Amino acid sequence: MQTFLPSPVEVFDSGIAAVRAVATSGDAERDWSTVHRLAEWLEECGAEGLHGAVPTYDSVLVEFDALALSARQIRAFIGLGLRQLALSADDGAAPREFDVPVVYGGAYGPDLEFLAEFEGISVEDVIRLHSSKTYVIRCLGAPAGSPMMDGPDFPTAVPRLKDPRLSVPAGAVAVAGRQAVIAPAVAPGGWQVIGQTPLTLLDLGRDPLVPYRPGDIVRFRPIAEEDFAAHEGDAMKARFTGARP
Repeated sequence: MQTFLPSPVEVFDSGIAAVRAVATSGDAERDWSTVHRLAEWLEECGAEGLHGAVPTYDSVLVEFDALALSARQIRAFIGLGLRQLALSADDGAAPREFDVPVVYGGAYGPDLEFLAEFEGISVEDVIRLHSSKTYVIRCLGAPAGSPMMDGPDFPTAVPRLKDPRLSVPAGAVAVAGRQAVIAPAVAPGGWQVIGQTPLTLLDLGRDPLVPYRPGDIVRFRPIAEEDFAAHEGDAMKARFTGARP
C-alpha cells in the first residue's frame, strides 16, 4: 500500500465562521497535495454545519456555521481528515488532460511583443516557452473559476500591467509573476495577455460551471489566426491520463 504522507498543518482562525489550514512542510508539491486532498475529504465527510473548503497553493479555507459548529470542532475534523488520508491507499482522482488551442499575438495577444522585449527573447521564444510546458491546475481563482497554474519558464518574473484593463475577453491567455491563467469570462484584468483560445470554458448551464478541477493538466497549442473561427465556441473537453502528474 502506498501511504500518503500529508504535510504538517497549522490552523488559524479566520473570523468567527472560518479557519485557514496552512501546510508547512516547505515542499511545494507536498503542501499543495495536502491541502487539496484535505479539502476533498472535508467536502465529502458529511459534517453538518460545514459549508465548504476552498484550497489554494498551500492552504485551505474551511467555512462553517458558527451556530452549529465551533472552530475547535473544525480543528478536530481537520486532524481526523489528515490522519485518515495518511492511512489511505487512494491517490485521489486521476487528472484529466485539456488541449487548449491558442492564437498568440496581434489583437488576440496585445502584450506578446512587450513581454518578449521585457524578457530579452524573441516573440517566437515566448510562444515556444509558453506552449512547450505541461501545466498543472493548482487552484481555481476569480473570476468564474479561472484555472491558476505555475507559469512558463521565462527568464524573469512577468510584471503586471501598470494600468489594468477594464475588460479582458473570455478565453484570454495571460501570464503574471510566475503564474499562468486562462480567463473563463469577460472581466477586468492586470495580467499580460499573450493570446486567446477560441474554446468556451464557462458554461452557466453546467454543473460544475467549468470542466476542470485542481490537479488537471493543460497543454497549450499554437494555432493560426485563420483557424480561430473554426474552433470558436467549442466546449473545453478533457480526457483522462490515467496517472497523477
